[in-house]
Amino acid sequence: CRFASKIPLNPIGCGFEVKFKHIALMSLALAASFSSCSDYLEQEPPSSLPSDGFFTSEAKVKAAADQFYGDVMPGHANWSYGLYAGDVNTDNQINWNGDGKFATGLWKTANDNGNWSWNNIRNINYQLNSILEAQKAGKISGSEAIINQYIGEIYFMRAYCYFDMLQKWGDLPIVTEAFPDNEEILVAANKRQPCNEVARFIMEDLDKAISLMQDGFDKNHTRISPDAARLFKSRVALYEGSWLTYFAGTAFVPNGEGWPGKAKEYNANYQYPTGSVDAEAKYFLQESAKAAEMVADKYKDQLMVNTGTIPQKEGDPQNPYFNIWGTTDMSGTPEVILWRQYSKELGVVNNVEVGVQHGDFGVGLTRSMVEGYVMKDGKPIYNSAYTYSDQTIADVATNRDPRLTIFLKVPGQKNVFKNMSAPEDHYVIDEPYPTITTRNAENDYSTGYAIRKGGTFDKANTGNGNCYNAAEIFRATEALLNYMEAEYMLTNSLSGKVLEYWKDVRKAAGFTGDAVNPQVTIDATEMSKETADWGSYSAGKQLTDKILYNIRRERRCELISEGLRGMDLQRWRSYDQLMTTPAHMEGIHLWNTPMQSWYNNLNADGSSNANVSSSSLSEYYRPLEVNMTATNSYKDGFTWHMAHYLQPLPIKQFLLTASDYASVEKSPLYQNPYWPTSAGQSAEK
Repeated sequence: CRFASKIPLNPIGCGFEVKFKHIALMSLALAASFSSCSDYLEQEPPSSLPSDGFFTSEAKVKAAADQFYGDVMPGHANWSYGLYAGDVNTDNQINWNGDGKFATGLWKTANDNGNWSWNNIRNINYQLNSILEAQKAGKISGSEAIINQYIGEIYFMRAYCYFDMLQKWGDLPIVTEAFPDNEEILVAANKRQPCNEVARFIMEDLDKAISLMQDGFDKNHTRISPDAARLFKSRVALYEGSWLTYFAGTAFVPNGEGWPGKAKEYNANYQYPTGSVDAEAKYFLQESAKAAEMVADKYKDQLMVNTGTIPQKEGDPQNPYFNIWGTTDMSGTPEVILWRQYSKELGVVNNVEVGVQHGDFGVGLTRSMVEGYVMKDGKPIYNSAYTYSDQTIADVATNRDPRLTIFLKVPGQKNVFKNMSAPEDHYVIDEPYPTITTRNAENDYSTGYAIRKGGTFDKANTGNGNCYNAAEIFRATEALLNYMEAEYMLTNSLSGKVLEYWKDVRKAAGFTGDAVNPQVTIDATEMSKETADWGSYSAGKQLTDKILYNIRRERRCELISEGLRGMDLQRWRSYDQLMTTPAHMEGIHLWNTPMQSWYNNLNADGSSNANVSSSSLSEYYRPLEVNMTATNSYKDGFTWHMAHYLQPLPIKQFLLTASDYASVEKSPLYQNPYWPTSAGQSAEK
């Protein structure tokens, strides 16, 4: 709050008198961006931009940008496994709780939805416009280039917020200013624009950011750079290009059958800028490949290489690839384009190391994820010269993709060996057999499989709630993967730099010899044996294109626990098949293996007192099918509804924006596909 009390705030919808019933329009009401500054929240926001603004110096513009790093950018939340739990509730990682989107009747429309929150976008718009106005008037002292750098960062922040909203809601209002307290203007601002127009707007903001920021401005890579913006642009464009490709003709894209936007007069005659949904998808894929290539070419020779081993005592050789994440300082890692630093001394902390020492706070790898990794020779587990065994966790990690070998925690490995005289006490020296029966969030393993991504082996870093593991936000390898997928979708061939980049990723992953060549994997792939990988499906059908599938597989294995799997499955439309064939989420091979003897007093009777799943269901442990009573919404596996690809808009927003304050139909908003417009209702399809 170092500068909040000095900055007047004009969020959209502020300043209404009680007589106005739109006081919470677009959820952009009285809450201020600096939520910890309660004294500031008590001030009445102005109804228009002030003529004499706060922004009079380069330092004050920087302060505005700095605030949004904390408000907008991701990082390690405390009392959790941080960013490395980002794939939870996908086929990569699960916990014991499940997710209502994978059940029938749990996810319902509601009067409110906290995710329909425009606070950050509103605050960015107000401050960005204030800065631009002051800059135009020549009122900001300092270096023009540095001022532009910070303005570029703020444009990036708005793009980042909008992309988060795009993934949740699809079509969105495009808001670029802090509006006056005028009811007509505010209601009009709620008009939702088609998802592709929102994506174009995001990319325009990123182009502005790129044009304003400087290469090399921050040598430590803790500030947003043009390369970060280019990489993010490639992600946004790949998302939208994929979405338009796999959802073409459905209610989830403009002019598709049943698209709800068509019912509103302002969208009734919508035409794609490129003329058709296919041409629009092509445009986004081209933009993704172009932006990704710029980053990939710059960093592909600087990727950290996996040695295939992790240190187990002081003096052991370091693994540069493992240390991308297993560190407190990423400034010396070229491929990390943006990261977040933590400091015990400053009280900016997380609990990642404590999670790594135990069971990752109950976020475990799935059997699907573990078996999705290929063997050391680059071939799938069912077609390799090496014999795959899952009789023990050590067996699972043997002769595998070097990425799995270093990340999968194996009983008997050392979890900590540095600074052993340090007083911190939340550590486990030797990795034990995973505890799966008591569901203790601090110590137990949800699936039996846990990873050590982000671990530093440092006892001084194991203070409970006082860890300072660094957080990677963007790294260059994603650019290579984005290019590979976008270019292949455009050309349906290994043309351009697809094969070159793919081999670069494989080399950095630690593969050697013939295994570096992805064709080895492609030739050995049998799609009928890849059904546990949700990414092998689009629109309810399994892929027949083995190259495309293995591009997706490579992405899955390289980006494990970096929080992108849910986004990928969404844009690929990879959940449809769950509507007819529910997925049973499995972990270790518990029954009829030596691992069964690790546990005493196993109760698999399916009652509320059971502590493991029954062998009659599967020899593999099913964390969400232990209690098989009617109270368990996941006892028959994860299922799906088409509506669940997007969230339901809160009903209150329809009423607040309706011209007669009561009729949902008279709101400029429209509900997402297959969600009803009354509260407490489940998806219609």
